[in-house]
Amino acid sequence: MTTVSANRRFLAVLTFHTVSQQPSTIAFPPDVFARGMRRLHERGYHTVSLLDAADRLRRHAQFPGRSFVMTFDDGYQTVYEQAFPVLQQYGMSATVFLTVGDSRRARTTGRLPSLESRAMLSWEEIRRMQRAGVTFGAHTCTHRDLTRLPDHEVQAEILDSKHLIEDGLGAAVAAFAYPYGRYDSRVAKLVRPHFACACSDKMGLITRRTDLYALERVDAYYLRSGRLFDIMLTPIFPWYVRIRSVPRELRRGWWLSRSD
Repeated sequence: MTTVSANRRFLAVLTFHTVSQQPSTIAFPPDVFARGMRRLHERGYHTVSLLDAADRLRRHAQFPGRSFVMTFDDGYQTVYEQAFPVLQQYGMSATVFLTVGDSRRARTTGRLPSLESRAMLSWEEIRRMQRAGVTFGAHTCTHRDLTRLPDHEVQAEILDSKHLIEDGLGAAVAAFAYPYGRYDSRVAKLVRPHFACACSDKMGLITRRTDLYALERVDAYYLRSGRLFDIMLTPIFPWYVRIRSVPRELRRGWWLSRSD
């Protein structure tokens, strides 16, 4: 990531899901998370908000040196229990994308409905994090693949989730993450009028050529050990991300071909 910060032409958007020891592709070990954030902090790295990064893209402005963006998808309780104390310790910010549940039964009290049998954030925990500077984005109501839904259901998924979070937090929601990162031109067109940016499943670093409604991210799965996480602190980080993106792009091409 030294190259990233020196040239200010690239920016890493890290994406996590649950911070736990569970044997899962979406689980990131808490000890590796704490060590990784400490290492970044010690080297002078700092977070910028996703919306700030999107604004810089829109203005074709450079990214700050030694900076990165942190995001969490879905809204698992471990974000509050494991990640949030570390963020506070090092003065870091993040954007958490919430899956709020079926809009017919969703409410802004209690805990978000369970996803994949995992406990989710409570609204009180969400509000505590908001007061500490964490921002929140929409991740639909029911976490369905939007490319498989008709237009009216896509609209309901994105708008109902956006409005529920805005009502619960008393703040605008300007960022969106596609469930599973999956999108196509139709879905992106439906998202565009309602959000300033949207995160996709594309593995990569954002650049001035990045589509604001298909933001690349670096899946923390590929940084899940201390040795791998330390690659962020080296000039080979952009090359590592590029190599890791190849099988992801092949899988995406296969999935898109099935969707046709």
